[in-house]
Amino acid sequence: MNRFLQIAIPVFVIGFIAGGAFWYLFSPLLIDRVVNEQLPSGITLNHARAGEFRDVDGAHRGSGKAQVLISDAGGAVLRFTEFEVTNGPDLEVWLVKHPDPKKSADVTASEWISLGPLKGNKGDQTYVIADGTDIDQWGSAVVWCEQFGVLFSVATLNPTEG
Repeated sequence: MNRFLQIAIPVFVIGFIAGGAFWYLFSPLLIDRVVNEQLPSGITLNHARAGEFRDVDGAHRGSGKAQVLISDAGGAVLRFTEFEVTNGPDLEVWLVKHPDPKKSADVTASEWISLGPLKGNKGDQTYVIADGTDIDQWGSAVVWCEQFGVLFSVATLNPTEG
């Protein structure tokens, strides 16, 4: 019985830790977080820049629209509509100076600012851009995995007319 416990306890502990790590890393792939944020009513927002999310590779896919909207008072937001991206751990929304990053190294070689954690991997959502940020300097919006330094999806932000 003593020999059994010497083997069973370490196996159980290692299995428990490995199972927890596996669930942490791969459960986001099985669970969708759907968000449906509405824009605040009563303020006028003008389109400044816009783009479409695209796939980065076979494992990291994204679609939907990204728009930078500016209020008459001067504040700016980044708005995702019809948005969908592969879920993962520790995803964030970044504005990146590189206009069309194709891989993670393009993002890390460029300047970036974080707009905070991704609210959901599906649905309409809005992120506040800090006052004083010159939106014309930022070429793309990206969904970035902070924990592993991986690019999930990118939208090149082009100036809009009107």
